[in-house]
Order: sequence, then structure tokens, then C-alpha cells
Amino acid sequence: MFERFTKDARDVVRGAVEHAEGAGERTVSAEHVLLALLDREGSRASFALAALGLVERRDAVRDALGLARRRAGLSQAEADALAGLGIDVSEIVARVEEVHGVGAMSGDRKDRGWWSGRRSFGRDAKDVLERALRIALSRRDRHVGDEHILLALAARPGVPAEVLADHGVTYESVVRVLYGEGQAKAG
Repeated sequence: MFERFTKDARDVVRGAVEHAEGAGERTVSAEHVLLALLDREGSRASFALAALGLVERRDAVRDALGLARRRAGLSQAEADALAGLGIDVSEIVARVEEVHGVGAMSGDRKDRGWWSGRRSFGRDAKDVLERALRIALSRRDRHVGDEHILLALAARPGVPAEVLADHGVTYESVVRVLYGEGQAKAG
């Protein structure tokens, strides 16, 4: 699959690994892929993000991803659904962090026995890359670019898509900016 990736797309994958390493995490997640996309300049995805006004809000996106991570990866919609059942996720996070430290619920503990040092890709990150390939193929593009990765993140349910949508970046808006199409279908 990676032989179809453009240099920009490969740089996003490398950047995602670097974000995971920088956070001391063993698994590369879809959130790391989004963080790597936010770092890009001079690519199709960075053009789309700039056109949609996300460049000025990068820090807000990073903060929102950090908050979701502290909630054990729950999206705000999931936290709201639990609140409807009387479960206060913020209170649970506060209590766990009071006992175990900030970020205790982030899910990727640094102290779990022996480890080889290679970062593996979590199921969500793999799904994003596979979806990017499907989107490229559905558009009859010969290669997978970072714009396809952005489209895959926006189309796949989860924290990255929710955070992007909260900042005005949806699958449809990215398609409109990149391809000038009004109606878009997720791949």
C-alpha cells in the first residue's frame, strides 16, 4: 500500500510516528496522524486546512485532541452520552488523575514491561490509511496524497473527525476546497 503514497503522505506517516515517540507512546493513533497533518506546509492537505481557516486554530485543535486523550480517547459526543446517563466523565478523569497523575487515562502507559522500541500503528490509524487508499481509488487518483489522509480522517467517525468538524473542517468542506465539488461521498 505504501508504494502508492506520495512523499507528502509518507511524511505524514513519519510525522505521526514522531508525534507518538514525542509523547512516549508505543502506538501511533489517528490523533497522531492528524497532528502530523497540522505540521505540514506546502502540500495539498495544508492548502485545504489553510483555506478552511484551520491554520490559525492549530493550537485549539491540539488542545482538543489532548483533552480527548485525557478522557481515555472518548469523543465529546460519547462523554455527552454518558452524561445523559448520569456519568460525569470529567469527574472520573479528575479522580483518576488525582490518584495516578495527569494523563493516567490516556491508555498508553510507558511502564509496561519490555518493548523493542518500534512504534506500531493502532487499528484507528490503520483504518485511516486504508480509507485514504480507498478514497484515492474512488477518485481514480494514481497515488495516495496527504489530502486523501485528511479526507479519511474527516470521514472516519472518532475523535479526529469530531475535532475537525468542531473547527469547521468536514469531509464535504475538504472536497469542496480540493476539488470544487458540491456533494461528496465518503470512501
